[in-house]
Amino acid sequence: MSPVTRTRTLAPVIALTILFLASTAVPARADVTAFLGLSPTPQRHTVKGFAGGLSLVVVGFEFEFSHLGEDPLDALPGLKTYSANVFVQTPVEVKGTQFYATAGGSGYRENLAARQESHVGINLGGGLKVRVLGPVRLRLDYRVFQLRGEPLHSTYQRFYAGANIAF
Repeated sequence: MSPVTRTRTLAPVIALTILFLASTAVPARADVTAFLGLSPTPQRHTVKGFAGGLSLVVVGFEFEFSHLGEDPLDALPGLKTYSANVFVQTPVEVKGTQFYATAGGSGYRENLAARQESHVGINLGGGLKVRVLGPVRLRLDYRVFQLRGEPLHSTYQRFYAGANIAF
């Protein structure tokens, strides 16, 4: 087979392959979340923060900042976390709800009065995003943070509800 004949044979196959891939490709989706929640560690106190992520159908990446307020009167330490997470999620919504599981690494700073500890940790969790109207969703999330170093509390739990906007 000559090179010209081979090119004539392969050209339509390549063109059809590119057309098929372009028509079935799913674009990357991004979202942002602002949240408020509670941590029962060591006693119930509030947490607030924000997150931004990018998802590629089933797998995604997210960066998050959260802040548990310090309460020196009740001896509750404050905790700031800066997390980078990978998540897996349902590829489509089920009755307006998308479920996900997440794991990641965190930098943190725990403080109580003059005592401070900065180090790294890991977090595991999951949750769901419920469509409310258009791109606006309610996000419910549960996480467990395992802190390294010498924090006052090596394990923190957190539950939050947030406003999530997909774009």
